[in-house]
Amino acid sequence: MVRIPEPVRILIENIRPAVDDGRYPIKREIGDSVEVTADVFRDGHDQIVVWLLDRKQGAKEWHRSPMRCVNQGLDIWQGRFTVTEIGAHEYAIEAFCDLYGSWAADTRKKVDAKVDHSSDLLEGIELAKRFLKWLPKMEQPMVREALKAAESAKSDEARAAILLAPGLVELLSKCPDPATRVVTDRLYPLWVDRVAARFASWYECFPRSCSFKAGKSGTFKDVEARLPEIRAMGFDVLYFPPIHPIGVTNRKGRNNSLKCAPGDPGCPYSIGSAEGGHDAVEPSLGTMKDFEHLVKAAHQHGLEIALDFAVNCSPDHPYLKHHKDWFNIRPDGTIKFAENPPKKYEDIYPINFETKDREGLWEELKRIFLFWAKKGVRIFRVDNPHTKPFNFWQWVISGVQAEYPDVLFLSEAFTRPKVMKALAKLGFSQSYSYFTWRNFKQEIIEYFTELTTYPVAEYMRVNLFVNTPDIFPTFLQKGGRAAYKIRAVLAATLSSVYGIFQGFELCEGEAIPGKEEYLHSDKYEIRFRDWNKPGNIKELITRLNRIRHENPAMQEYDNLKFYKAENEHILFYGKSLGENHVLIAVNLDPFQRHNSFVYVPIADYGIKPDETYQVHDVLTDKRYLWKGERNYVDLDPAAEPANVFVLRKWTAKEQDFDYYK
Repeated sequence: MVRIPEPVRILIENIRPAVDDGRYPIKREIGDSVEVTADVFRDGHDQIVVWLLDRKQGAKEWHRSPMRCVNQGLDIWQGRFTVTEIGAHEYAIEAFCDLYGSWAADTRKKVDAKVDHSSDLLEGIELAKRFLKWLPKMEQPMVREALKAAESAKSDEARAAILLAPGLVELLSKCPDPATRVVTDRLYPLWVDRVAARFASWYECFPRSCSFKAGKSGTFKDVEARLPEIRAMGFDVLYFPPIHPIGVTNRKGRNNSLKCAPGDPGCPYSIGSAEGGHDAVEPSLGTMKDFEHLVKAAHQHGLEIALDFAVNCSPDHPYLKHHKDWFNIRPDGTIKFAENPPKKYEDIYPINFETKDREGLWEELKRIFLFWAKKGVRIFRVDNPHTKPFNFWQWVISGVQAEYPDVLFLSEAFTRPKVMKALAKLGFSQSYSYFTWRNFKQEIIEYFTELTTYPVAEYMRVNLFVNTPDIFPTFLQKGGRAAYKIRAVLAATLSSVYGIFQGFELCEGEAIPGKEEYLHSDKYEIRFRDWNKPGNIKELITRLNRIRHENPAMQEYDNLKFYKAENEHILFYGKSLGENHVLIAVNLDPFQRHNSFVYVPIADYGIKPDETYQVHDVLTDKRYLWKGERNYVDLDPAAEPANVFVLRKWTAKEQDFDYYK
């Protein structure tokens, strides 16, 4: 005999936010409020009660909060909860048939219509008695008293007044019949990071290029001496490319030359020598104790250290002696070096993730992460993660965060869009992006609208690096100092997390002819810089970072909105949080002055069309009075290519010295 299923009266669909219907976690930061919506409905016309459930993963008890119907016609329900702990969380939705609430609604209609309802009242008493057992003990006496009064009432009117009292209806609706309970068929995962995952300004530098004396390699102690200056510019994270011993065999010379001249330091991405591998430091930089001291000194200055994790091995790496099977061995017995045709990297052997000793390899790489985490490093930039197995990253990130939940991972993957997004879903806290090559108005709008709206914003946070040791964009090559300023403003204001590579603040750079690559790159030689070189934009970068720290709206990621500007060379956009409204206008043309009428979303700010309001350009400290939505900007790249306006409303209080807030 075919078993007849239990009747299902309620459906729960279209749960948001969710990444691939709950396959991967959404991402939030400590203190965030998570707003959840779902389509919840039942057959017929009876009412339902919907609850949002959330808990720290592994906890026994759920936190329950009511959801409310925000669109009755479309059966859309909404609820929210706040996350206060780093780590893995989960949420779900449960719904019940609200039998007492439905009875009360129908009976109230009969009462209002003066239709006989004596039998309905008896039904209500029986329902209340039924639900009594599911109420918390402390609330049962009140219901018992109400039932006693209803049963002894002298008239239907008196009985109805008791049974239809809002307080009683609300109470009995909170504890409906468990037999009607429906819950989502899966738990939806959520990963909570510390705030630095969403908001931080990064400064990248090679320690060896931080020397205060030309011709001499910089050290960890030299970096330590630069900490006050880097922090004074407003940076939060100091990121180093690999700091490990550099191989000697096939060492590269300057400008990636195959010939290494005497004194050439080699490429830090060629990791491993007789002095050690991924858990050692390059001797010319100092000792491990020097590094540990630097980490502590950075923290004292309000900075934290981020390290590069590159799964690269020089021919001199200790792994070659003890784990040769971790590499790709050719038929002739030689080991295959790294290639990106036509480029060759004879100084690097890539790891073979399909090795028979996969368990040993994977555990060793996780050990390296944990080794540096124990040294106080809580941020890792991962080199080329898109060339390694997807499931390795999911495995290793979850494994590291199981011991150090506050560790953050930045994915350096300039590759196909779906691969970049997949890596973000698998656990990377931040991601590189195509920002480097988005220079024109419409492509910026389209790209960042995608990045900062659902569903991409739920799992992918882009870290906007204006340049890297490898990439010297054409826009910077051709646009001069104005181009550097334009890209700095865009990076610092389009995303809540961005970064620069040392030298950007000096507007330096000479390109390899015909390529978007630096000539005399820090990757292959020791550079000496005058950090106060005339023409630098350190003041601009400092102001931008100060603006980011002083305005809470700039510290959020997914609150970016684009607004109309009549000139195609002017990009106009804004960010808001509460009463903090910031509007940014940028001239995208580094060669010509442009002006435009821009359209301010005054209705969103609670400003009437006839009201005057102030915009304070915090880049130049100039103030303007605007009225209505259509206003004028004039941007000269030779002076300042951008405005960053903080909007201030008119208060019109005679006791106020400043009429704007």
